[in-house]
Amino acid sequence: MDFPSFLTSLGTSLIIFVVLMLLFTWLSRKPGNAEVYYPNRILKGMNPVEGGYMTRNPFSWIREAMSSSETDIINMSGVDTAVYFVFLGTALGIFVFSGIVLLPVLLAVASTDHSIKAANTTSKGTFNELDSLSMGHIGNSGPRLWAFIVATYWVSVVTYYLLWRAYKHVTELRAKALMSPEIRADQFAILVRDIPPASVGQSKKEQIDSFFSAIYPDTFYRSMVVTDNKEVNKIYEELEGYKKKLARAEAIYAESKKTNPDALKPSHKTGFLGIVGEKVDSIEFYNDKIKELIHQLEVEQKVTLKEKQQSSALVFFNSRVAAASASQNLHAPIVDRWTVIDAPEPRQLIWTNLSKSFYVRIIRQYVVYVVVFLTIFFYLIPIGFVSALTTLDNLVKLLPFLKPVVNQKTIKTVLEAFLPQLALIIFLALLPKFLMFLSKAEGIPSESHVTRAASGKYFYFAVLNVFIGVTLGGTLFSNLQSIEKDPNSIFRVLAESLPQNATFFLTFVALKFFVGYGLELSRIVPLIIFHLKKKYLCKTEAEIKEAWAPGDLGYATRFPSDMLIMTIVLCYSVIAPIILPFGVVYFGLGWLLLRNQALKVYVPSFESYGRMWPHIHTRMLATLILYQVNMCGYFGVKKFAPTPVLFPLPIFSLIFAFICQKKFRRFFESPALEVVSHELKEVPNMDVVFRSFIPPCLSAGKSDDHQFEDALSHVSKTGSSSV
Repeated sequence: MDFPSFLTSLGTSLIIFVVLMLLFTWLSRKPGNAEVYYPNRILKGMNPVEGGYMTRNPFSWIREAMSSSETDIINMSGVDTAVYFVFLGTALGIFVFSGIVLLPVLLAVASTDHSIKAANTTSKGTFNELDSLSMGHIGNSGPRLWAFIVATYWVSVVTYYLLWRAYKHVTELRAKALMSPEIRADQFAILVRDIPPASVGQSKKEQIDSFFSAIYPDTFYRSMVVTDNKEVNKIYEELEGYKKKLARAEAIYAESKKTNPDALKPSHKTGFLGIVGEKVDSIEFYNDKIKELIHQLEVEQKVTLKEKQQSSALVFFNSRVAAASASQNLHAPIVDRWTVIDAPEPRQLIWTNLSKSFYVRIIRQYVVYVVVFLTIFFYLIPIGFVSALTTLDNLVKLLPFLKPVVNQKTIKTVLEAFLPQLALIIFLALLPKFLMFLSKAEGIPSESHVTRAASGKYFYFAVLNVFIGVTLGGTLFSNLQSIEKDPNSIFRVLAESLPQNATFFLTFVALKFFVGYGLELSRIVPLIIFHLKKKYLCKTEAEIKEAWAPGDLGYATRFPSDMLIMTIVLCYSVIAPIILPFGVVYFGLGWLLLRNQALKVYVPSFESYGRMWPHIHTRMLATLILYQVNMCGYFGVKKFAPTPVLFPLPIFSLIFAFICQKKFRRFFESPALEVVSHELKEVPNMDVVFRSFIPPCLSAGKSDDHQFEDALSHVSKTGSSSV
């Protein structure tokens, strides 16, 4: 990429961001768009805009975001969202404190070295303006390289310090949330899996009750046997679908009556897609279907509760200390019997995974790991190929007929500015749902755990396929003949390929924060979709609400995407320090803009009280180790004699990771008894706690719960406590 292409990419991205920000300012002031720009506040019963829409200026959201506290974030979006901002702040701090030293020192050292003429270019010989400010401008020996050695250590020390502070802070956030006096149902329950077969003449319910009442005679409350809900859930979802259709038909009929008192009731055909078959009155048809399905649901509920019990259960205690203690205890001498963990929130439970046995979970986990490995490996091929093709020189070599078009100066500038980055972003967009599917297939019991697992897979995929794949793709393609002649030269080619892609990643980062954050703030796509649905598809209030439902921050993809940017900026921080301001802008702008979204837009779909943090911390350290190994390799290519002084850095990082894990990690796996022993504001209503875990398909349409007595609640009640 030449200098005009770089400026074109940067300038165009900046203009797009400014335009999108102005659009946001204009559109967010219109009351008709409140559901798109302030859904979180609306759902909490708050006024979308304090002081009125017209009092807002283009920078009101910036002031509000900056003045908000961590407590505000937790109140509006939960602890997990606050932990995400700890991550953003930590990454921002790493690049700010690194840049304070690296930018003035390394840029001066590099720009004043005249010993070579762009031999180790950062831009394949075309971007000389950047070459003179990078490590590629430094000779292969001499005292100037010591500045880069010291800089490598400085970045590592800054990262260690800020990661340690962040871990302590998140630990405090988690502790404060868990010791809250508010009653949370999940703190009074544990999830028990791998329950052995019951004795002859003993029901599963009786077996579980007798087992836990013997161990916890004073605190055991009752148990809920997990059932196979596949059939009953199918009927329940069909019933809910017909209820929505009935509400829609009634709304259409009521609307038509306003303009025409003699309007006919809505009708439809009962065949394929409503276009063939017998024509029926929609309202009567849906009412009949609902009555029929309610009867089917009642029958299937009884069958499910009595005949489809599984080898897992939710066990409830009248004390959260007892529940926390039970979740950490070993209940059987054999690992595949009576496996216990603390219960997730009711909304998080993945019921189909709860009954999977210990060995089935282990086998599934390893199978998924193999599938992920193969996905990463085979995805590396098309991404590397795309990386090679989107390098214009390689594209022309492969497709010579494009040469006249590519040689047009304007077209060439635009293609070099955007083609590689857009191709990469499109490839990445295809992956998340597949990784979420794989994570659920492991047998993981909760949505938050699935999100953490998918996030990890996406992170390693992004690093291996994007950072390494893109770095090597174009270089291997263009050096294929020399590698065939001398296979040993591949190591030299790979080591030299990293700095040659500095400008690609500069523009990739700029495109991500300017265009990506511009679209995030403006919410143009959700706005258009909402108004189209509202105008042409939505007939009921429920449909309108569903159309503007904002969802959550999307941790499964947002964390790995940010970690990819951190990996890129960290690994290039010493080789090409000019990338540091881009990293600062990315994480600084992200911290500011997403703070607005967390306060006003996104609604969390689960709360895990910061359990994501140990995984984030591990991946940030993995990024740091990759950076350190990368620097060792690049100094090795330089053939700089003191290179071995960098070898201890990866060892220091592993030691740091070990210390953090031993000091902090256990608390994120199990709640500390000291924390949950704090007094509650009131005595918990254990019946309400119990009922909150009953799946909707088993509790729908009932005014009482006598149906649960046989299968769910042969109750062993022992009173309640306030802890």
